[in-house]
Amino acid sequence: MNKQTSLFSNIKGDFSAGLVVFLIAVPLCLGIALASGAPLFSGMIAGIIGGLVIGFFSGSQLSVSGPAAGLTAIVLTAITKLGAFDIFLLAVVIGGGLQLILGLIKAGTVANYFPSNVITGMLAAIGIIIILKQLPHAFGYDADSEGSIAFFQPDGENTFSALLSMLNHISIGATIITLISILIILYWSKIPKVNLVPAPLVAVIAGILLNRAFAGSEVLALGANHLVSLPVPESFSDFLGQFTFPRFSAITNKEVWITGLTIAVIASVETLLNVEATDKLDPLKRHTSPNRELKAQGIGNIVSGMIGGLPITSVIVRSSANINAGGRTKMSTMIHGALLLICAALIPMVLNMIPLATLAAVLLVTGYKLCKLQVFKEMFKNGKYQWVPFVATVVAIVFTDLLIGIGIGMAVSVLAILRGNMKSSYYFRKEKYQTGDSIRLELAQEVSFLNKASILLTLDHLPADTTVVIDAQKTAYIDFDVLQTIREFKDIKAPQKNITVILIGFKDVYKIPNTPGSLVEEHARKTNGHVHTIAAGNHKELLKELQLN
Repeated sequence: MNKQTSLFSNIKGDFSAGLVVFLIAVPLCLGIALASGAPLFSGMIAGIIGGLVIGFFSGSQLSVSGPAAGLTAIVLTAITKLGAFDIFLLAVVIGGGLQLILGLIKAGTVANYFPSNVITGMLAAIGIIIILKQLPHAFGYDADSEGSIAFFQPDGENTFSALLSMLNHISIGATIITLISILIILYWSKIPKVNLVPAPLVAVIAGILLNRAFAGSEVLALGANHLVSLPVPESFSDFLGQFTFPRFSAITNKEVWITGLTIAVIASVETLLNVEATDKLDPLKRHTSPNRELKAQGIGNIVSGMIGGLPITSVIVRSSANINAGGRTKMSTMIHGALLLICAALIPMVLNMIPLATLAAVLLVTGYKLCKLQVFKEMFKNGKYQWVPFVATVVAIVFTDLLIGIGIGMAVSVLAILRGNMKSSYYFRKEKYQTGDSIRLELAQEVSFLNKASILLTLDHLPADTTVVIDAQKTAYIDFDVLQTIREFKDIKAPQKNITVILIGFKDVYKIPNTPGSLVEEHARKTNGHVHTIAAGNHKELLKELQLN
């Protein structure tokens, strides 16, 4: 194992990061379970398995897995449709088994087809969503929407209506705790000697102490609904009683298999997207094997389903928080899982003292780092074929949810590629000719049906009384439809406009006769140099060039 990725190579930073992720994961695990209509402890189980089991088997050094917000609606619907939580757990086990199979058959290579502008857009959108979703918590409006990243929330609000509702429920105490927590997170590391203690931990302790200090004030004190709410077992047997096992007798239920397949597909796509995004954030620029990640996720979901946990995916919110907090190896995610287990079993009452406002402060800083203005500036510098899909992805994810937004971003990216492909079907140049203009069209190496429209428009807009040379000498493939367009132009349209057509380099298989060599040589003698070549098959630019010269 590389020194930079050995488990104990960054133990101090990894412990600090694991602690930060643990603090963030507790309310997220509980919130996702609540929104899914599942037992609260099932979210904690998923977080523990995501940290310990998937953290161990995963090849990613920085990805953190846990209960999947993207599966909330599916889980809620499936539990209702199947009629019992233990039957749903069987579907989770089946989904994990299918993920394991996908990893074994190397289906993870599909991740290589996600364009970088869409992945960058996803990260920026997640940053915006984190900020929008955490602002209500920061000001003390703690409705039942924790863990939801979709535009429409389980509590009936949407992202923006929740911000409006927040204005009517501002808690001065929560606001003070948020502001002080943000200041601690931003500036604690700059204080000599004491900065050995992680800033988020200091912020959490400060939040607890401030809330204790506010206890005597009706205006400042925070109620239980503003704090972390973890189930508190009264005995060890009560703790064990929170684990549920799947009902294997339902194995023949068709709906169980359909739910399992749905979980496998959606969880796999979300994981692959999040892992690739995490790799982009990795300061050491390491690459995660998508097939190994699918195997790890499959094992994790099998274990989670076997003991009563929700479906698991890689989660970008926790992964980015892990990186920002100094995590550099998978030890940080395993530490976060271990802390979830220890605290859920031994000291849940201590966690229940943590104000949600403090955790909102940690997430607000994380969200800002994902969607800084610099990210948008860099994408705009890369040209419209990069920033248009990027912006489309950001807007779509913010106003829908992760997977729908990614789908829209991918569609826009494909359209941008097609549009760009249409414009690169040939090179053109204008040459001076003794009796008129001569226009040379040099076809690209690959000319597909996608280029038909561009070539057709170009040929139709050529001025009358000119000579056009269509050069296919560098072309390896020409689509049948394009060949038909060229034939029709040469035989029908060109004579009507008194255009002389010279064809060069067409292969015998195209069944388009090349112009005799003697005529080509005669044309070459008559031309007198050429103006600059323009590397874009665009009839509007060609006409502009003709008018200028």
